[in-house]
Amino acid sequence: MSSRQPFPFSAIVGQDEMKQAMILTAIDPTIGGVLVFGDRGTGKSTAVRALSGLLPQITAVAGCPVNAETREACPEWATITDENLIEKPTPVVDLPLGVTEDRVVGALDIERALSHGEKAFEPGLLARANRGYLYIDEVNLLEDHVVDLLLDVAQSGENVVEREGLSIRHPARFVLVGSGNPEEGELRPQLLDRFGLSVEVASPRDVETRIEVIRRRDAYETDHARFMDAWAEADAILRDQIVAARSALKTRETPDATLRACAELCIALGSDGLRGELTLLRAARALAAFEGFETVEIQHVKAVAPSALRHRLRRDPLDEAGTGARVGRVVAEVLG
Repeated sequence: MSSRQPFPFSAIVGQDEMKQAMILTAIDPTIGGVLVFGDRGTGKSTAVRALSGLLPQITAVAGCPVNAETREACPEWATITDENLIEKPTPVVDLPLGVTEDRVVGALDIERALSHGEKAFEPGLLARANRGYLYIDEVNLLEDHVVDLLLDVAQSGENVVEREGLSIRHPARFVLVGSGNPEEGELRPQLLDRFGLSVEVASPRDVETRIEVIRRRDAYETDHARFMDAWAEADAILRDQIVAARSALKTRETPDATLRACAELCIALGSDGLRGELTLLRAARALAAFEGFETVEIQHVKAVAPSALRHRLRRDPLDEAGTGARVGRVVAEVLG
């Protein structure tokens, strides 16, 4: 297996909305994750893996399978020989297509439990992803029973495994990132609604941009060490900005005019429920913190509105421009 570092986030050419969405969820995980839809070969997977290099490290109990911050928070079924706290990378866990339910939620050894009276549990992907990211490529092809599992856990923040009257539970709070090609099938509405932000990516149309993409990818593959060194400072600066924005989040003020803008925009777009407003506000606040603003301005709402709202609108078969363009038009009409 290659130990090569992921492609530097700062070196990704274009795809500004996708990069902004990734950064905002890194600043405020409560935004609810990112869905990236677009053509193959447009950097979707590259961006997710590159994000792992930007995420600040977490403090966790050494050996705890769910990355708990304290020994008390580590589940009773976990066998821990070292209770020391360590710094470790924020987990970014891949959930592959065709994955079994046991692999996702974990496997409970019934025979050992019945014969020895022990809760023998092999943690799954949800345990590893706790306090981190769970990435699903081709999320629209995910099997329905796995989708149902993810919906339950995303709602509760806890994974519960029950077999033969035995029950195991552990925290499972993660940022969900999905990518896919819309031509290969649509996403179930219940899962679509769980993503805070949604972005659409496409292949660049101008020659110079495509040349730069090729040049950087070739340098990454053929002269890896030098390429990583060349972009290390840019990624370090971006990481520091994310850390600073995280610290500043709670101190950002939100004027009533900004709250009104969020509500008026969602009403004009006809988005169901209040999840749209809340996501819009959180994303705008994260952007304000990232840009160093003391208050959340209407300009921040405008900047994040397409990614926060495009997937919450009812489809209009007569609107060939798509939901992103519709959000843009309504933003211009409502917010000027």
